[in-house]
Amino acid sequence: MEKFELTILGCGSALPTTRHFATSQVLNIREKLYMIDCGEGCQLQLRRAKLKFSRLNHVFISHLHGDHCFGLIGLISTFGLLGRTSTLFVHAPAAFEPVLQSQLDFFCKGLDFRVEFRPVDTTRHALIYEDRSVSVYTLPLRHRIECCGFLFKEKATLPHIRRDMIDFYRIPVCEINNIKNGKDWVTEEGITVANHRLTTPPEPQRSFAYCSDTCYLPELSNYVNEVDLLFHEATFLHEDLKRAQETFHTTALQAATLARDSKVKKLCIGHFSARYEDESLLLKEAKSIFKQTILAHENLTIKI
Repeated sequence: MEKFELTILGCGSALPTTRHFATSQVLNIREKLYMIDCGEGCQLQLRRAKLKFSRLNHVFISHLHGDHCFGLIGLISTFGLLGRTSTLFVHAPAAFEPVLQSQLDFFCKGLDFRVEFRPVDTTRHALIYEDRSVSVYTLPLRHRIECCGFLFKEKATLPHIRRDMIDFYRIPVCEINNIKNGKDWVTEEGITVANHRLTTPPEPQRSFAYCSDTCYLPELSNYVNEVDLLFHEATFLHEDLKRAQETFHTTALQAATLARDSKVKKLCIGHFSARYEDESLLLKEAKSIFKQTILAHENLTIKI
């Protein structure tokens, strides 16, 4: 099975602490890296996680609070120092484009690669990017400013060849790709061998949903239903619900309720408020609703 795994670079909230870096994650899909939010310190964390800078071509920014985007210009500058030549694509709310351009003009003159900005409509669920490996959709969220999450859906892989059948029918190597793409095989005697006898089904398609800063939105179940892994902010304990509502954030109990109602396979909670020294309390609260919950922490890698 090809790689589909999430690495947490940072899972803290807006106030810096000695326990956590600012929000940033990297999704590795078939050795292609997709960064989700880009808080301060993400470069150091990329090094610690031993993720190759050269394989990172897309950055998705959920919203324009500093703890989710202050690391981007530094990352771009480092790419320049490393001699990057391939285009970097930045997917973010439209308001970020003039800000990013002014930073590029001031700090990053003479880059040998293009930074291509792609505006994101945070108000609707829509396909915003796809390649041979994945389709990426927006998830409309509700925060103090415009904000969205992202849903990554793996593209289907081809069936597996049954080596014993290929050998038995003496099928040449040049025909294997055709068979993977659904073609039957006709023997020299004119006998048709059905494709399903020559192949086994591919692995199931996998999915990951990222819900950044948001108040509790039960309607998200329509979009994240049965995903393999859901990352959802859980900034507060439910005893601090009033503060969560004031700041348009979610409690651990609410995040777990969404996971349960959406029938996801696993929930990872993060974006922890600096007020909590013991984050196991957040995990305990979430697990009381949804047992398949884990706590995010720096350099955690979750294989999907």
